[in-house]
Amino acid sequence: MLYNKVEICGINTNDIKVLKESEKMELLRKARNGDKAAREELINCNLRLVLSVIQRFQNRGETMDDLFQVGVIGLIKAIDNFNLDLDVKFSTYAVPMCIGEIRRFLRDDNPVRVSRSMRDTAYKAMQIKEKLINENQKEPTVEEIAKELGIKKSDVVLALEAIVEPVSLYEPVYSDGGDTIYVMDQVGDSNCDSDWIDEIMIKDEINNLDDRERNILFLRFMQGKTQMEVAKEVGISQAQVSRLEKNALKRIKNHK
Repeated sequence: MLYNKVEICGINTNDIKVLKESEKMELLRKARNGDKAAREELINCNLRLVLSVIQRFQNRGETMDDLFQVGVIGLIKAIDNFNLDLDVKFSTYAVPMCIGEIRRFLRDDNPVRVSRSMRDTAYKAMQIKEKLINENQKEPTVEEIAKELGIKKSDVVLALEAIVEPVSLYEPVYSDGGDTIYVMDQVGDSNCDSDWIDEIMIKDEINNLDDRERNILFLRFMQGKTQMEVAKEVGISQAQVSRLEKNALKRIKNHK
């Protein structure tokens, strides 16, 4: 009997052999010594890992087959570059490699184009970052990365920001019993003007709210704090802040 049968690129995941970590290490050693059969077995036995990675990239406008093939490229790179001297599981190294390969594919296929030179600078900066982390066992500063590359700090910052994948303000980040929190709920507003509050005529209506609701709206829209910051200050969960905020605004908008 077959359970959870999944076929991608003609491959049935039920037929994929599951390797123990010791078996993976042995195959990696053989592959490093030029054993092509061992390398091929490693690829085939880790396809389920690639499948699990691509699930997070659904609904990005690309077919799962395409993402799967790109993920396999990341898997192959992980097999070829894995350091056997490190006390790290292969999957711990392979997953970020697959994710990185898919993200590069999505960025390169994105209608928002970033210049090749800026992308190259960003990738070099990320390589230098990994190198410095391995050497110093700590996260390097932007200044240290810029010094290694021989460029200005601002150029490093611009390059890294340019390749960040855009995120929709309406992308859900948390859900608790129907009270969904979106990215826009976690974005603070540095503008403390009361323009938005004035638009919904809150000056009089806000007096009808209880003290906690008034405090939450004041912190959110007058001081520009995020829901997470408000939750910490008030002493309740972010989901509760979201629920109270939405209920208060609904009452204000419906007030006659």
